[in-house]
Amino acid sequence: MLARPEVEASAEAWDHYLHLRENPAGVTEELWHHEAGCGAWLVVKRDTRSHEISDVKLAADVKRTMGEAS
Repeated sequence: MLARPEVEASAEAWDHYLHLRENPAGVTEELWHHEAGCGAWLVVKRDTRSHEISDVKLAADVKRTMGEAS
């Protein structure tokens, strides 16, 4: 989980937070916004090495499923 720095944190801490992210090679889940289309938020499973998309779900459905699991 990415921890956001406090407002008064140093410029170095903010630079790290904004620009130095892990970039794993392989399959990841990403949150995409279909801004130019229906406006939905999507959870996309994508391989960062090939850009192949293997699954797409509506984020609202994923959230609903997670709530049922709790």
